[in-house]
Amino acid sequence: MKPLQGTYPKYFENYVPWVKENDVHSALRNNLTEVSSFFRAIPADMENYAYAPGKWNIKQVLNHVIDTERIFTYRALRFARRDPQQPLPFEENHYADHADVSQRTLDDLIEEFEAVRKASILLFKYFSDDTLLVSGKTAAGDCTVLALGYTTCGHAIHHLNVLKERYLKK
Repeated sequence: MKPLQGTYPKYFENYVPWVKENDVHSALRNNLTEVSSFFRAIPADMENYAYAPGKWNIKQVLNHVIDTERIFTYRALRFARRDPQQPLPFEENHYADHADVSQRTLDDLIEEFEAVRKASILLFKYFSDDTLLVSGKTAAGDCTVLALGYTTCGHAIHHLNVLKERYLKK
């Protein structure tokens, strides 16, 4: 099942519609392959490339995808466990400013992405259909566990599209 509009904050419309699969498990698995393959195809001499001053480089974009996945799936876990406390929002630029990827390679970050995604796949694997429909509160609005899984994939796709359009255009 796919999340219905209204089961996630309006802002997540930037992500959820990018995901074409009809179940979160396939979406997470297929997106793992798509994201890993995409980043593996980027030449090593471009990993520090940013399309404009002040913009993240390619390694920083992937690190952002990793950080965001951890945050989204942490929220999914809290909602699935019926934690009544609203998780705090996060500021992506603050995270990026404090994540030094200068000594890391793109391959190293891909390995980390794959490990994080495999953990996410296992997390969602054992959520029942009822649990997937549990909703919790975020700063942006109410959101189901299912919608967070789709948002995780859609967020990654969003950034692949940004990389294609702004970083890797030929």
